[in-house]
Formats: sequence, C-alpha cells, structure tokens
Amino acid sequence: MSDADPIVRHSPSSGPGSPDVWGLYEPVTGSIQYVLACPTTKQAALVDVVLDFDPKTARTTTDSAERVLALCDAEGLTPVRILDTHPHADHVMASAWLRERTGCPTTIGVKVKEIAALWREIYGLPDLDPSPHFDAFLEDGEQFRVGDLTVTTVLSPGHTLGSVSYFAGDAGLVHDTLMYPDAGSSRADFPGGSADDLWHSIRAILDRPGDTRLFVGHDYGRDARTEPAWEATVATHRAHNIHVRDGTRREAFVAMREARDATLALPDRMLHALQMNLRGGAVPAEPDGRRYLRIPLDRF
Repeated sequence: MSDADPIVRHSPSSGPGSPDVWGLYEPVTGSIQYVLACPTTKQAALVDVVLDFDPKTARTTTDSAERVLALCDAEGLTPVRILDTHPHADHVMASAWLRERTGCPTTIGVKVKEIAALWREIYGLPDLDPSPHFDAFLEDGEQFRVGDLTVTTVLSPGHTLGSVSYFAGDAGLVHDTLMYPDAGSSRADFPGGSADDLWHSIRAILDRPGDTRLFVGHDYGRDARTEPAWEATVATHRAHNIHVRDGTRREAFVAMREARDATLALPDRMLHALQMNLRGGAVPAEPDGRRYLRIPLDRF
C-alpha cells in the first residue's frame, strides 16, 4: 500500500454515548493512529499519533500526523485533546507537534513519570522529565469529556508500567496490551514491563461486555492475511485470541510471554524514540540551536 493510498477505516457509533472511531494505519512501524469523536458535537481526541522518524538519517517528518488532521478536516471534526497511551518504543509520538499545530492539550497516564525515572539513568539524562511536555497526567479511573462523551482512563500495565487504556461507551483504545486476535498480545520485557501485570490488565479488559469494541495499537501482519487489522470485540478476543482466549491459565500465559520476549530484538527506533516520547515527541535544542539524541552503549 503506497503513501498515496493510506489505509483508513471508520468504526461508527452505535448510539448515544458511543464514539465514532477512525483508525489510520502507519505502515512503516505498523502503528494504528486513532481519532475518537463525539458524533453529536464533532469534538475529537487524537490518539497515539505518529511523528515519522527515519533511524538511518535521524530525520523527522510529519506526513502521518498531517493525515490525521486532514481526516478531521474532511469529517468536520474539531480536535480538543491529544492522547497517548504510553511512551512508545517503536515510533516517535507526534504530541508535541500536534499541540503546537492545534493548541490542544496533551495527555498521558501519570505513571509515565515513573517510566522516565527508569530511563533517566539509562540515558544518563538527569533532566529527562515529562512534566513540562504534557498538559495532563491522568490517574487510574480519571475521566474527561470529549463533546458529549465521557472517556475513562484505565491503568493497564504490563507492556510498560504506565500504559493506560481509554474507554468511551462501547469502545476501548487498549494500546499495546492486546494485539489482533491472531497475533495475541504484546511484549512485556522493556524496563518496567511485566508479563504477570500484562495478564491481569488483559483479563480486566476482557471482563467488559462482549460487544465492547477493542482497538489495538499495532498490527505487524500475519502470513494468513494480507490486510492490517486492529478492531475486534471482547467476545472475539475471548473466543479466538491465540494468547488469552477463554481457558488460558495465567501461568501458561506468563511462561509463554516471557519465553517469547527473550527471543525478540529491540525495536529499531526504541533508543531514539523513548528519549523523545518522554518529552511528548520533542527534543530540547542545545546551546548551538541544534537538537541531538543520546544513545546508551552496551545497555541492551
């Protein structure tokens, strides 16, 4: 699929309190960017939007984020909030750029501050602090409004210690906790991650009503299908998710997840992305006016 023909899908509202959700697939990192919108007021939240980054040249571009804004224009939506579910390891977040472009507040879970404490030592950056770069740090259970929608923040640790999911009506944006059912679940071996925490987060998500629409953060493709996929109901996950379908035991999941994670290489953007994402996707300028990344050697 070419850049000129991006994959965009609309999951329509089912009625009052239920959001419209658009997913925009970013093929380079397999990321899904989301627009969650109130069908009556047309106010929208922009979720996990990607700042394009080439690790070979360390160059950033804004094509993916601009597509999200173009979709809002085309659908008559007004962005009112920028959301991230966690500081991503495989792509750079566009939150800082979007805040500058739209004036909307940026939002993430409060435990991102604990994630920053872990990476502050790894990077040797004592001033690595998310506080100046996000407008709101949400607690587990904290709610906010997007038009007539009530959105609830749910702490969903495991992939990272501070991952959050966002639920509105019959829709849940569950980031990298789950993958599409034929891919199972996401890794839990990054600093602060935990396969056991991931299990409990997934079970809490799958205890929701069976018709709840779940939207995952990534699709890296499967041999059995040619198109990316990211939306499935709770009932579908419980029946078909290869890692956590009904009948799976916690001990078996944790053993599988830890064994699988031990075989995985680091994402090729991880060491670049995290020091930016803990700042909302920005890197402060140095005294010479230029921006630089810091890469720890022999740590992974």
